[in-house]
Amino acid sequence: MRGQPPATVTELADRVGMSRPGTDVVVRGLVADGWVKVVEPDGSTVGRPARRYCFNAEAGHVLGVDVGVHKILVLLSDLEGHVVHSHRLPVEPSADPAARLDAVDTAITQCLKAAKMRPTQIWAVTVGVTGPVDSTGRTTLFTPLPGWAGVSPAEHLAARFTCPILVENDCKLAAVAERWQGAAQDADDIVYVLAGIRTGAGLIIDGTLRRGFGGAAGEIGALKAVRWDSAPEHIENCPGIPSSIHADDRAAWVFTEARAGNRDASTAIRRYVKDLAVGTAALVLTLDPQVVVLGGGFSRSADLILDPLARELGRLCLRVPEIRASSLGADSVALGALRVALDHLDSQLFTDGMPAPLTR
Repeated sequence: MRGQPPATVTELADRVGMSRPGTDVVVRGLVADGWVKVVEPDGSTVGRPARRYCFNAEAGHVLGVDVGVHKILVLLSDLEGHVVHSHRLPVEPSADPAARLDAVDTAITQCLKAAKMRPTQIWAVTVGVTGPVDSTGRTTLFTPLPGWAGVSPAEHLAARFTCPILVENDCKLAAVAERWQGAAQDADDIVYVLAGIRTGAGLIIDGTLRRGFGGAAGEIGALKAVRWDSAPEHIENCPGIPSSIHADDRAAWVFTEARAGNRDASTAIRRYVKDLAVGTAALVLTLDPQVVVLGGGFSRSADLILDPLARELGRLCLRVPEIRASSLGADSVALGALRVALDHLDSQLFTDGMPAPLTR
């Protein structure tokens, strides 16, 4: 019933291959437990309509939290993945762990308050962070967030939530989101490339997110030879950027000027793409994906990147996959976090079992 339109008992019996009386018994039990609800007739039919039932997506809710360099984004969804509330809070890139965790707490509080919900009503939380996440939920290998390597988001939030708390790398979550609701819904083999001031990747193979033994799968930028670490410098250091342009707005200036025919800006983008293509080609040659999704802040200028990137990959790869721009933008990490939280609940429901909603 989950993810399907409302149905009558007869329709459900046909769908699952059970007798109608047997199906009716099961459905009534699911209604009593809170997993299923009755859909009231809308008055559009003549006579007494057959009672219809649907999955009760509001039986529980999950949180997806994106702990970014510049912002905290919290999304609250029902069990169908429909976002019912969100809250975005800016944070300074230089914020220490205490200040960043305070911002996380505030954003979650505001989101739950808007939804008139308590922490005890949340069934799972996934937190997205920058850097590879190890088995402890920490980014011990590296992270651009000051002092964050020793922080455990799960331990911090455990003081507030009794539900499962998961922690995952932001690029990996963005890849999950693109396959779920974004540019790669038709693909099972995906390379997601974060293109922005920071460069990274998330990998989905055979429909499964690949983390690697230590959580560092896709961190090809750590290999200096692929030039991912220095690639954004071509954009940031483009000749001719006015001194009045804030550092955060330099990339937007370069892309705008390139569209207007500025030769220096076009050269900076071309050099950036050449460096971006090296690491992307290494992943493509290793994994042979169906789709490469370009995400991150620079994906807003995909019109200037996708074709040159495809040409570079054509020089470097045996086969060039389709290259698409992200359709989710800045929400991709938090959306992926929601999907991971929902998948965790599915695992509990269909393998370990879960208590009925009305008994939680």
